Amino acid sequence: MRMQRLSWIGFWRMKRTRWSRRRSLAEHCLLVLLWFLPPVTWFSASGLCQSAHTAQSIKLTVLEAFQQRESRLFLETHGTVMKLLADDRQGSRHQKFLIRTDEGPTLLISHNIDLAGRVPLKPGTQVRIRGEYIWNTKGGLMHWTHRDPKGRHEGGWIKILESGRVYQ
Repeated sequence: MRMQRLSWIGFWRMKRTRWSRRRSLAEHCLLVLLWFLPPVTWFSASGLCQSAHTAQSIKLTVLEAFQQRESRLFLETHGTVMKLLADDRQGSRHQKFLIRTDEGPTLLISHNIDLAGRVPLKPGTQVRIRGEYIWNTKGGLMHWTHRDPKGRHEGGWIKILESGRVYQ
């Protein structure tokens, strides 16, 4: 009796067909999922933990964010109101004004007055502001200087240093 030699491909096909007969398609999917899911989850979780850690440890000032051309950062700064601008009335209404930060850059502040109260300002008022910084060549823009009513976005505030009153 002669033995038949199987190549690796033939052996694989034979194993695959035997395996296929014993397990359903759902069982195959489950096995593949269980085999590949733990390494993927481990890599994803470690990346998330690392990015969360770096996000907390990096604290930029407005001057550093301006110099590095960073945007979409929640920053806190203080400065003096330079000029009051006309309200933006397209879409959500925004109170707009310019401040010269104590760090140097000039910021355009866009405060949503549909979601928060109007801030009683005049040129020369000292303010402390927290909001989302957006870089531009003139110094930057800061918005989200109020709470998010839906709670999906980090909120900010404007504080008048003279009175201590906070508007959010």
